[in-house]
Amino acid sequence: MADFFEALMESAVGLKLFWSVLVVLVIVYISKLIKNIFYRTIKDNKRYYPIKRRITYIATFVAILCIVVIWMDSVSNLTTYIGLLSAGIAIALKEIFVNIAGWMFIESRKPFDVGHRISIGSEKGDVIDKRLFQFTLMEVSAFEEGEQSTGRIIDVPNAYVFAYPTINYTKGFEYVWNEIKVLVTFESDWKKAKKHLFEIINKDTHTTIEKAKGQIQTASKKYMIYYNNLTPIVYTDVKESGVQLTIRYLCSTKHRRTTANRVWEDILVMIDENPDIELAYPTRRHVIDRDNA
Repeated sequence: MADFFEALMESAVGLKLFWSVLVVLVIVYISKLIKNIFYRTIKDNKRYYPIKRRITYIATFVAILCIVVIWMDSVSNLTTYIGLLSAGIAIALKEIFVNIAGWMFIESRKPFDVGHRISIGSEKGDVIDKRLFQFTLMEVSAFEEGEQSTGRIIDVPNAYVFAYPTINYTKGFEYVWNEIKVLVTFESDWKKAKKHLFEIINKDTHTTIEKAKGQIQTASKKYMIYYNNLTPIVYTDVKESGVQLTIRYLCSTKHRRTTANRVWEDILVMIDENPDIELAYPTRRHVIDRDNA
């Protein structure tokens, strides 16, 4: 064993291999040490997570740079070597390099960050991780199903940011406009129903409006976001089966189903307490002309 180690150290390749392994081990040890220091210092995981990712990126970059320098015959040939190597690899591993370019775009332009809810291509979910080749989403259900977590994790290639539009639900402004359609019969007192709906939605969204105003003032300094009116409104429309009253209100992106559930419960209680207001549904009426029967 001693003879093998001695022979390995005497060869140029063996010496470079030894130094490469040693450099990697030292960098890994130092990065873990730094992470442990930050882990003990920072109690908030939301603050610790991005710092941990940056340390990993820096350590990886330093390790690659050191290995390239070790295996080069001279530093002066470094530029030529990297250029030729990059051209060959870029042709064979095009998708990988597109993903790396996507990662650079995500880190520099920040179309989304960890914790944001996004929709990209056919995928929708909360961003829970960002890596060199892919980012990870905690999948949420479709709009009609309340956009709640399904418990499934989706790994999405970073190249998606170039191929598909990115819809961000929470960047800058963490509220969305939601609508609840209430269809009452033509015989119902729709004016009275509309008044009650105003009372219900104003009661349930008062706190939300105050928080949204503060976020709009902050977001408007960076984006062209201007809302003159954030208060809920009830629109009136006529459908085949009755009068449709549409409630439009602001709610938190991740609590849309919760707020809709609370509002609907209040609506059902209101209808139960008012016999002159009834929910409508598709019906068919037959008129018999007895004179011509």
